[in-house]
Amino acid sequence: MLKPLDQCHLYAFIDEAYRGPRSYEDLAKSLCDGGADIIQLRMKDAKPERILAAAECIHPITESAGVHLIINDHLDIARRMPHPFVHMGQEDFFDEGYTKASELHSPESTKQLCIGLSTHAPSQAERAIEAGADYVAIGPVFATPTKPIATPVTLEYVRWAAENIRIPWFAIGGIHAGNVDQILEAGARNICVVSDILKASDTQKACTFFKSKLQSAS
Repeated sequence: MLKPLDQCHLYAFIDEAYRGPRSYEDLAKSLCDGGADIIQLRMKDAKPERILAAAECIHPITESAGVHLIINDHLDIARRMPHPFVHMGQEDFFDEGYTKASELHSPESTKQLCIGLSTHAPSQAERAIEAGADYVAIGPVFATPTKPIATPVTLEYVRWAAENIRIPWFAIGGIHAGNVDQILEAGARNICVVSDILKASDTQKACTFFKSKLQSAS
C-alpha cells in the first residue's frame, strides 16, 4: 500500500542525466531500500515510448515498496500507471491554460490522478494550492545544475512555506549533505534530492543519510 502523501518526506529521482550505466530496476531498488518515499522519473529529452518503457520497469519495484512513482511532465504516461501521478511546471500547467487540477483528470478513467506543481514564489504556491495540487515543490532553493538558468528562491521562501502552506510541500534545488541542515532549520520537513543521491558511489547509503536527517528533524 502506498504511503499517504503527508507522510512522505524523502523525494528522490531517477533522472536520465544522472543514471549512467545503471538499470532502471537497480536504481529504483536502491532508492527504495535507502528510504525514498517518492521517486520521480525524469527523462527530459527522451521519446514518450522510452519513458513509458522505463516507467513500466520501475513501477513493480516502487509498488512493492509502497513508494509513489511520479512521472515528470508526461500526463499521458502518468495516466497509464496503476496509480497515476504527474509532476508539472508552471509553464506546463498554467501557461497551457489549465486553472484547476481536476481539468487533467480523464473522464474515461476510474483512477484518481495526483498532481504536483513546481513553484518559485509564494504567489505561485498560493495559485497552485487554489488550483487543487496535491503537493507543491518549493525551489530551486539553491543553485542547481539540473536547472542552470533558474534563479534560487533562497531560504526565505522555505521559511514562508513552513509558516503558510498546509498541503504537502517539498524543498528542492541544490540540496546536498553540506546544506541540508540549513533547509531543515528553515522549517522544511520534506525534501527533494537529485544529484547528491544519484552521483553518490552508494546510492542507497546516500538515500539513507538524507532520510535519517529528516527523521531526526521531525
